Amino acid sequence: MNFNSNHNSNVNSGSSHTAPHSKNAALRTRSDSPYQQRTSQKDNPTQQLIKQAVDFLIQQLEAGKSETLTAYLGAMARFHSYSFGNILQIARQRPTATRVAGLRAWNELGRFVKKGEKGIQILAPMIGYRRRRDAAEQEPNASQDAKPAPMLIGFRAVYVFDILQTTGEDLPEFEQNITGEVGAHRDRMIAFLAAQNIKLEFNENIAPALGVSYGGKIVLLPGQCDAEAFVTLVHEAAHELLHKAERRTMTTQTVRETEAEAVAFIVGQAVGLEMGRSSSDYIQMYAGNAALLAESLEVIQRTSAVILDAILTDETVPENEAVAEVA
Repeated sequence: MNFNSNHNSNVNSGSSHTAPHSKNAALRTRSDSPYQQRTSQKDNPTQQLIKQAVDFLIQQLEAGKSETLTAYLGAMARFHSYSFGNILQIARQRPTATRVAGLRAWNELGRFVKKGEKGIQILAPMIGYRRRRDAAEQEPNASQDAKPAPMLIGFRAVYVFDILQTTGEDLPEFEQNITGEVGAHRDRMIAFLAAQNIKLEFNENIAPALGVSYGGKIVLLPGQCDAEAFVTLVHEAAHELLHKAERRTMTTQTVRETEAEAVAFIVGQAVGLEMGRSSSDYIQMYAGNAALLAESLEVIQRTSAVILDAILTDETVPENEAVAEVA
């Protein structure tokens, strides 16, 4: 289905009486963009990696290789518990990766990296400890055995490997697939929206739109199949979570629809739905504007991760545990 033509996602900034998205809304100046502020810090290795990955994506798109964007979005679906920068690194170095873990983690699972395989480099935080000297001086009676406070002191390069780069014992939990079936994810999605104080209604009067989002309310067209209704619901939920107040005024309708559709693609793929076609058919990304593209990808990843954390069950715990050492 084509969300760009079927969705009429009019998002309000907090009231159902607020004007809908303006189709040709002008972009506000990006000079105060949080992404641009962060990337100006040349000593920040994570932002350097993000910039490199986004620049690479733009080069691929300009060369007509839109499948690179599909790979990036797919990585967000598969590795939603990872940091944004590391997701982009995995997608860039091994677009086909489905399950990754460090060497030690794979060994503990009874699998071993094949000879000659090249690792996927990501960044892992280095945690140090600061002595609580000041607290002890201010509180003379404080225990001298108090544990030092942990603090981030930097990052180090580590390497992970995709499951296809390993051999050994089968991992049944990695083979679970619910392709085409929404299962309990729909009910969990509805519960998540209720927790966000977002109401869900069904009304045939919104046709031909499949879904419409208002501030605090989503309306779906009845009669959709379960998979289509679920993806539509996620699309409108993305509008509710992303496109209110300031961000709504800073983006065009095209950007807002693109972001919502990308979130729907990621969540749908993560729960095992067959999305029907390549996301490159409808995801249009920002014609060389690296700052806007990176900022958009970051909010897409963050929003889809919030939704997935709410609707996925313990079926993904073994995978997350496997990569805990480098997450």
